[in-house]
Formats: sequence, C-alpha cells, structure tokens
Amino acid sequence: MSLVLYGHPFSSYCQKVEIALYENALPFELRMLGPEHPRHTEEWSEAWPLKKMPVLVDAGRAVVESSIIIEHLHLHHRGPVSLLPADPAGALEVRFMDRFFDQHVMTPMQVPVFEALRPDGRVDAAREAAQALEIAYAWLERRLAGRTWAAGDAFGMADCAAAPSLFYADWIHRIGAHFPTLRAYRTRLIARPSFARAVEEARPYRSLFPLGAPDRD
Repeated sequence: MSLVLYGHPFSSYCQKVEIALYENALPFELRMLGPEHPRHTEEWSEAWPLKKMPVLVDAGRAVVESSIIIEHLHLHHRGPVSLLPADPAGALEVRFMDRFFDQHVMTPMQVPVFEALRPDGRVDAAREAAQALEIAYAWLERRLAGRTWAAGDAFGMADCAAAPSLFYADWIHRIGAHFPTLRAYRTRLIARPSFARAVEEARPYRSLFPLGAPDRD
C-alpha cells in the first residue's frame, strides 16, 4: 500500500482526512504544500488542476474531496474502525451529518478567515458568519441530544468532518453555554486520539490563523 496525502496540517479539510487515516492506523506520507515545498506543489497541481487540498494519491490514482477520500479509504483500506455503517439508512445519516458539518459549519467559519487574508484585511462577513453558525449550533444542539457521536453511538465519517469544523468554528464564534450538548460533543472530539494527534501536529502553525488563534485548545 502506498498512500500519499498532499495538504497541510493546519487545514481543516486535511485534518478531516488525517483523522480517518489515524483511526485505522493507515500508513501514509504527508507531502506538505507551501512555498517551501515547490516540488510538492507541482505534483499536487498535476494530480488535481483545481488546486484544492487535500488530495490523496493511492498507487498512482488521485482521489479528491475529503468525503470521497474517506469513502475511498473505507472501500479499499478498511480497518477495524468502520467509518460508514453497513446499514444503508445508517450510512445515509452519516453522510448527511458529514455534509451538514462541511456546508453549515465549516463553510461559514471560513468566510471571515478568507476575508482576513485579503490585502485590505477586511472582515465585513464576521457578523453574517456568526449568525449562520449560531443557527447551525442550535440545530446541532437538538440533533445531537442522546447521541455520543454525530450519527449515533459509533464514531464515523461525520465525526471526522465535525472535529475540525467545530474546533475552528469555536474560534470564530464561541459555542455558548446555552449549547451544553454541542460543547460536550466538541470536548469529546478533541479528546479522541486521532483528532488530538491532528491538533498537536497543527499547533506549530497557529500563527497562520489570520484572526489570531485563541490561547486555548
């Protein structure tokens, strides 16, 4: 088996895939993207001209989009931790929650970050992002009631998406005390060894967070 992951430890979507890899102790080579690694950038661009990270190369085949990468690992490199249940209805719930975290937590969280990276440093979208996240938090507070993980009792692909989503979203717009279920879920995610490893590997790059990384987590 030869797995190569093109990405960066501080990237939320790269962390999502790393969690899946770490859950099943799948060996892989991380080829970090950045100006200090021009050869990696060239290989990444050749593998995926849209230049979005992460990209997984498995025995010469490029697999893109974080959810698809995790599904690929589930199909071709399955380990003891099944990230998708065999039951079709259960798998559909996992996929739905995966999309919810990507679309309704990760996406609004990234808006003020991307604005802060603009040359003029404007963050006009911060209030809009906070409003969107507050709505998502309220929905999750109800949805997660009685659940240990995103889709039930088993850790899966949706939790791979939830971990970096909620980790960084809380930096943008704090998950308030009026969402105790969601706060407890975020705490469980941070304690999960696979995500804890991803967090530690990303820690040296916190200065890259354009809004200023908080002194916590």
